[in-house]
Amino acid sequence: MLWVGGIGGIEADLVKRAALPFEAIPAAGLHGVGLRALSGNLRQLGRGLGAARRILRQFRPEVILFTGGYMAAPLALAARLPGLGIPRPRSLLYVPDIEPGLALSWLARFSDHVAVTTDDSRRYFPRRAALTVTGYPLRGELQGWTKEKAREVLGLSPDLPTLLVFGGSKGARSLNRAILPVLPQLLAEMQIVHLSGALDWAEVEEARSELLFRPELLFRPELPFRPELLFRTELPFRAALPSPQAQHYHAFPYLHTEMGAALASADLVLSRAGAATLGEYPFFGLPAILVPYPHAWRYQRINAEYLQSRGAAVILLDAELPDRLLPLVRELMGDSSRRATMRQAMQALTCPTAAASIAQILVSLVATPSHRRN
Repeated sequence: MLWVGGIGGIEADLVKRAALPFEAIPAAGLHGVGLRALSGNLRQLGRGLGAARRILRQFRPEVILFTGGYMAAPLALAARLPGLGIPRPRSLLYVPDIEPGLALSWLARFSDHVAVTTDDSRRYFPRRAALTVTGYPLRGELQGWTKEKAREVLGLSPDLPTLLVFGGSKGARSLNRAILPVLPQLLAEMQIVHLSGALDWAEVEEARSELLFRPELLFRPELPFRPELLFRTELPFRAALPSPQAQHYHAFPYLHTEMGAALASADLVLSRAGAATLGEYPFFGLPAILVPYPHAWRYQRINAEYLQSRGAAVILLDAELPDRLLPLVRELMGDSSRRATMRQAMQALTCPTAAASIAQILVSLVATPSHRRN
């Protein structure tokens, strides 16, 4: 197996953690790109095509799995162009979001088979005979967690309701900046696991530091009064007198092996609506407040509408975060009956055999290889 990804992307670190060989090639998107950047992106694609042809000649794959984005375009094109000198590899396109993007729609023309997450995706491939609804493939490390074990690993209270705030691998700035000002109100009623992403980690650490320092704790009657501490606000002193709220706030830039614990421990999640929400939240039966990313095409909005239409999630628009976030989280956390209904609706959408189904398609494609040489 060989993983081919982009230069500088997060997948390089994730693939290496999985002990898989990794090759990076240059690529760039064309859809929605201004004229100033278009020529540079075309040059990037040209370099990516050359790198893809080199990889194909050296690795000689029998089957290629495409999972999305403009990153796959050079490889798909290189596998179809003449003059490669190897048998043409068979190909499977997996579409994680409900609606395929421009690159995925284009890649479907080059693929022998298409796999999709939900049946709703069929309408985007009306003439595609070789299409299978597989569900969303889950990482093995997400499975096997109980709520009790997950909360123990993350240091959470077994008795408090838990809110998970998650913006994806790179975080979500509007989510982070909306949750930080209302931390005191929320932490008075629940505990929070906050995965901020690396980009906003400095702001999150500052907010956590402010929670740690509570001047009223200087005057606790069980402790002797020490006026010299009034002007000491360095972190060691703050950490010495943690507030109850600070103990209920668990912030991380990102979680790898413990991500399953974060999902299993939560009673409610506040997040974007990327493709993983279609598989991971149903597996854990996790009621969701979904905030579709507003500065891209409509993929996340369609994902969120799919889950909301089935009673498993509530949509909160990005522009509404400052006004509606606090009351909506409080409303759902305070209504255990509604969350139970959402949990059942979410669990009804789970498909834990998705990865095995995709693997089975790949094996079947290898069993009927193309003998035509490029």
